[in-house]
Amino acid sequence: MPLVSTQQIVDSARARGVGAGAFNVITLEHAEAIVTGAEQAGAPVILQISENAVKFHGGRLTPIAAAAAAVARSAAVPVSLHLDHVEDTALLHQAADAGMSSVMFDASKLDYDANVAATRAAAEWAHERGLHLEAELGEVGGKDGAHAPGVRTDPAEAAAYVAATGVDALAVAVGSSHAMTTRTAKLDHGLIGKLREAVPVPLVLHGSSGVADDELREAVAAGIVKVNIGTILNVAFTGAVRDTLRDPSLVDPRKYLAPARVEMTAVVRRLLTVLTGAGDAGASAS
Repeated sequence: MPLVSTQQIVDSARARGVGAGAFNVITLEHAEAIVTGAEQAGAPVILQISENAVKFHGGRLTPIAAAAAAVARSAAVPVSLHLDHVEDTALLHQAADAGMSSVMFDASKLDYDANVAATRAAAEWAHERGLHLEAELGEVGGKDGAHAPGVRTDPAEAAAYVAATGVDALAVAVGSSHAMTTRTAKLDHGLIGKLREAVPVPLVLHGSSGVADDELREAVAAGIVKVNIGTILNVAFTGAVRDTLRDPSLVDPRKYLAPARVEMTAVVRRLLTVLTGAGDAGASAS
């Protein structure tokens, strides 16, 4: 199946009132597991490559992007490629040539005015090349402090930010945190509803690995559309590798990468079922 655009997947999910799953790719096995899980769930999926993943691959986006694209093109469901959490403008400018249809440009560490200026420039560049641009307002961050109300996204400020930058999607801080290995985050669903009313573009939840299934369902019902997931895949992957490597005689990496891929696949399938409503959303992104 040909690659589709992230905007197609997100717009379709928004119209149906379901979530669009976006999963982080670090290795080829991640891409294979994510696409297989999506096929089993019968749901479209977004393959995300983060700036940190690019750094892991020696600062080279093209090889891992090409591998992800090859896996995507062989999929039985719609798949898009997304470049995630980009702070480096030089990396942003590689997105189109690397086959990405969307980028999340992250200027959230800057003060508001600098964030607006940098993000507006990124959006203008992206739109000139037909790319969908996501940005972030508020502090999702790591665990420390990210649950405090003072760092959460303000609806009025979010509306002004979207108008000033022209972004196509907005990642919001509503109680989730990056890199959580326990699913204990409690989201502010009332705030999600207010943001949905205030902001004309789709809302994105980052740090979703730390959010339990019921919380994810409620977040989608309240107005979240794109749901970013990464750490929970690595928990499954690493757990399977640890279990397999208890055999000290094992040296063939295929022997521990295969069960790790299977475990990641199961996580993707289950989460896409949660986000799309018991797997009945179908595979159409039209």
